[in-house]
Amino acid sequence: MQKSEHIVRYTADEIDEKLRRGGDRTDWERVQNLTYEEIEASVDFEDEGTFDWSTARADMPQPKRQLTVRLDQEVIDWFKSQGPGYQTRMNAVLRSYVNAHRR
Repeated sequence: MQKSEHIVRYTADEIDEKLRRGGDRTDWERVQNLTYEEIEASVDFEDEGTFDWSTARADMPQPKRQLTVRLDQEVIDWFKSQGPGYQTRMNAVLRSYVNAHRR
């Protein structure tokens, strides 16, 4: 199978619309019924490589501190509109900012 160099991105709304129209070509029933062995056999290890477990680390997350902070209502509304876990996403955005400016 030839891999396409063309990557397409869709928003969640666009994906929902494609599914509603029947535009999804994936046979989800077949995918859900695959066994572990069938999934393993389908992986192209030559192309994907194998995972080097010798360098893997499991960092335990640090406990979070409760903090009162004032944010614009528009910012809060946008994060909440993205669904459950909005505070975790806010934290991830702030962490990304910190990491980018720490370098």
